Amino acid sequence: MWGKINPGLIVIILGVIEIGESMRFELESGKTKCIAEDIKANAMTVGKYSIINPDEGYALPESHKLVVRVSSPKGNSYHLGEQVDSGTFAFTAAEGGDYTTCFWAKRNTPPVRMTIDFDWKSGVAAKDWSNVAKKGQVETMEIELKKLYDTVLAIHEEMFYLREREEEMQQLNKETNSNMATLGLFSLLLCLSVAGLQIWHLKTFFERKKLL
Repeated sequence: MWGKINPGLIVIILGVIEIGESMRFELESGKTKCIAEDIKANAMTVGKYSIINPDEGYALPESHKLVVRVSSPKGNSYHLGEQVDSGTFAFTAAEGGDYTTCFWAKRNTPPVRMTIDFDWKSGVAAKDWSNVAKKGQVETMEIELKKLYDTVLAIHEEMFYLREREEEMQQLNKETNSNMATLGLFSLLLCLSVAGLQIWHLKTFFERKKLL
């Protein structure tokens, strides 16, 4: 049914569907940085963060601490790390939308600048395939087929998710256009009413002054 599969296409599909964000950024004490990730409902997501030690071979300075909070689109908290230098989180999204991870560093004098490594994955990329292979004692090819199968399912779900988002945007555009048309009509009627009142006022004024 599927025909021949182009290996290059498989690589492209895997690159598109394996949603992950690995980054390194700097954060100054007293500042906050938030990172958002669009996650579908019932999708698994995992994250790992750590502060880079500025002096290798020595203990991490006491000033290098973070407050890290992961929250859902509705504001529900999924992870909270207080005064930590590293941590991990993993959960299955109960609702779809933009999940936010915020990093906050307490104020220090003099100011401290920290470098943070952050790795955030969701969907197929969030699964621990090494454990699957270890527990199931399967061959490498079977693992690759399992990954490909899960990727196809994820693509299928992603298509429906994008279609739902498109329908939501179309509905929002229709409502916006309708509201703009109503507002435009109201503005036109208001302008005509004001113009009519001005004409009536001028006519009455000239009649009083017996200029007409």
